[in-house]
Amino acid sequence: MSSLATSFRAAVFAAGVTCIPAHVGATPDGNRTSAEAAQAVQPAQWRTVATHNTPHARHENSMVAIDDRLYLLGGRDDRPLEIFDTTTQRWSQGATPPLMVNHAQAVVSSGKLYVVGGFSGNYPEEASLTNMLIYDPKTDHWQVGPEIPTQRRRGAAGTVEHAGVLYLVGGNTRGHMSGYVPWLDAFDTRTQQWTQLPDAPHARDHFHAVVLDGKLYAAGGRRSAHESGNTLAQTISEVDVYDIAQRSWTVAPAMLPTPRAGTAAIARDGRLLVMGGESTRQVKAHEEVEAYDPRTARWTTLPTLPRGRHGTQAAAVKGDVYLAAGSANRGGGPELEDVLVLAKAQGTQSLD
Repeated sequence: MSSLATSFRAAVFAAGVTCIPAHVGATPDGNRTSAEAAQAVQPAQWRTVATHNTPHARHENSMVAIDDRLYLLGGRDDRPLEIFDTTTQRWSQGATPPLMVNHAQAVVSSGKLYVVGGFSGNYPEEASLTNMLIYDPKTDHWQVGPEIPTQRRRGAAGTVEHAGVLYLVGGNTRGHMSGYVPWLDAFDTRTQQWTQLPDAPHARDHFHAVVLDGKLYAAGGRRSAHESGNTLAQTISEVDVYDIAQRSWTVAPAMLPTPRAGTAAIARDGRLLVMGGESTRQVKAHEEVEAYDPRTARWTTLPTLPRGRHGTQAAAVKGDVYLAAGSANRGGGPELEDVLVLAKAQGTQSLD
């Protein structure tokens, strides 16, 4: 094999791009055509969805997927619940939530949407949500759910669902002041009981958590401290990992390559994806998309967002990852109203 070919293969492996076996589409001398080679190594790209109408621009919002629909809610100021049908690519409006909430990572359990940790009120010392909010898409009805324990209330936390249990990790008890905590709490939707679990290795807020193969991952975020004069500065590089079955924490061996807060995160194809965010590095919101594979303990860089953003949530429909809304610059604006999608890869094989 020539040195050029060796370098090319090394670059493909380093980028974590999926490949087609060498014998597929080969010419008689065993080499693929340039067009076939390009198709084999071309990763899926983000694209902007051509929607028939647009939602309200917003940031510090939540978004979840239930069946084929995206549910976009919350954010700064009054923003309605808006529902995007991914099959018709149309937005519609749902029932008005009991309270306008921002800085919450919403989750889905048994087909219902839960808002557990979040803020209301004015910057910089917003009030934490006192009760979880629950929405049933079948009836288009909201209800005020169980109370969140008084001494464990916070917003800008990571929230995940696993086997009927909601996990609330990290967050801030004082809005954007120095109230960041390493707490982990669990709410069992069947027994309606809260349980305090071991603290995470690092306190953090302004991040989203993910569950992958029975483990909770807390990546990105910061320790907000408005009174310091630089709320964005204290970003967290370490990735904390909680084994749900063992009830124990570890720290992943590889740090987040681009430390930032206000990120969105989701599990996809056995990897943790961290998208967008904000930091002191730049005025524009981050466009980076980075993926962590627990099997190899390595990060790879994926195609960037068409437009960087922070303060929104990722959701998946049939393997396609969606992002909507968010802020295009660090801080509070401009607020966005577009929808991005990263389509599920088709007809590719892994390098393993």
